Amino acid sequence: MNAGAKLVTVVGGALAVGLLVDMARRPFSPTRLVGAVLYIAGFALITVARAQLGEAFSLTPQARVLVTHGLYSRIRNPVYIFGMVAVLGIVLYWGQPRLLLMFAVLIPLQIVRARAEARVLKERFGDEYRRYKEQTWF
Repeated sequence: MNAGAKLVTVVGGALAVGLLVDMARRPFSPTRLVGAVLYIAGFALITVARAQLGEAFSLTPQARVLVTHGLYSRIRNPVYIFGMVAVLGIVLYWGQPRLLLMFAVLIPLQIVRARAEARVLKERFGDEYRRYKEQTWF
């Protein structure tokens, strides 16, 4: 795992632990519980997706290898999808309506990032990427 992936994993893991500690200190709320579950599940699946990417993980669109196994056999961008699940979890957990604005802004940004990545992969892998794209979601 490269340094960027390690940093994101450490920060995300620390936030997960922080949420669990905070849950023990505050009154129970079903919305907070759902938020914590979504965050932890989203973060866990992001970690799996990054591990499946191996050395192909990067913060900018690059086309080192076309990863088509594991989560990537069904979803082209699981890091983006599960990242949004984790963010939605945080929004629900903290119960701050203004955080919905952050969530609403992140959705189109993730779509733009996915399209940029798709362009790079299509240029590098051509028909192989097109076939892969036809068999997967987002």
